[in-house]
Amino acid sequence: MAGGLGEAERVKGTGKLPDFDKLWDYARPDVTERRFRELLPGALDSLDLSYLAQLLTQLARAEGLQRKFQNAHKTLDRVDKALPKTDGRTLIRYLLERGRVYNSSGNVEDAKRLFLQALDLAVKSKEDLYAVDAAHMVAIVEPPENQLEWNLKALDLAENSADERARSWKGSLYNNLGWTYFGQGNYQEALFMFEKALDFRTQQGDPVNVGVAKWCVAKTLRVMGHTEEALDVQQQLFEEYQAAGKKSGFVYEEIAECMLVLGRDTEAEGWFAAAYNELSKDPTVASDRDRLIRLKTLGKVGMREQV
Repeated sequence: MAGGLGEAERVKGTGKLPDFDKLWDYARPDVTERRFRELLPGALDSLDLSYLAQLLTQLARAEGLQRKFQNAHKTLDRVDKALPKTDGRTLIRYLLERGRVYNSSGNVEDAKRLFLQALDLAVKSKEDLYAVDAAHMVAIVEPPENQLEWNLKALDLAENSADERARSWKGSLYNNLGWTYFGQGNYQEALFMFEKALDFRTQQGDPVNVGVAKWCVAKTLRVMGHTEEALDVQQQLFEEYQAAGKKSGFVYEEIAECMLVLGRDTEAEGWFAAAYNELSKDPTVASDRDRLIRLKTLGKVGMREQV
C-alpha cells in the first residue's frame, strides 16, 4: 500500500480536489451520481489515479443503488484497469463496491468473497473505516444465524477505533443489530439496540438519521403491543416531515398499521392508500409484492371514490 492517506488525500488536503465522500445523499443516488459525474473532468485533469479511481467506485455505488448494475460493473471495470497504479485504499474501496453491486444484483457468493478480501486488507492496513464497512457487509450477506456474530465484530471494530469516521458507524451498526434481533423475534433486544441507535443519532444531529431511528423504535413498540405509544411517535414524525416538505411512505404505513390495531379502520384506509402511493415508487420496496398488494388492498386503491 502507498502509505497512510495516499496521494488522493494529500491532494484533497490542498483544496485542489473536493472530498467527494461528503457529497453523498444515499436517499437520492441519482442526485449523487450527477454530483460525482460533475467531478470527473477535474479528476481526470489532475492525473491522480487514486483519487479518480476512488471517485469512480462511488459513482458505481450510486449506479448500483439505482439498480443500474450493468453500468455499475462497467464503471468498476475502469477502476480495475487502474488498480496497478493506485494504492491499497483504492483496492479496498474497489472490492467493497464490486461486492455491493454483486450483492444487490443477487450474486451473494461473489459479494461475500470480495467483502472478506476487503476486510482482510483493511484490517492489515489499519484502514478502520473500511474494515467496519466490510464487516458490516459480510453480516448482510451471511445467513440470519451468522448475522449477529458479524454485526458484533463490526461494532467491536468501530468502538475500538481511533478513527472518528470508523466510530461514526456505531449508529448504523446498532440499527443493524436491532434488525437482526427483530428478525429473530427478540423484540426486547431489538428495542434496546434501536434506542441506542437513536441516542447516538441524536448526538450526531443529522435529522434524517434521527427520523429513521425514531421510526425503528416506534415500529418495534407496535410489534410489542405498545400501539398507542408507537402511533404517537409516528404521528410526530409525520408532522416533522410535513413541516420539512417531505413525504415518507414508511411512516404512512406504520400509522396505518397502528390505526388498524386500534380499530380505527376508516382512518387506516387513507393512510394505507398514501403508503401504497409512495412505496410503490420506491425501488427498495418494488420486489416486495406481497407488501404492496396488502397496502393497495387495505387502502382500497383504485376502488375509492374520486374526489
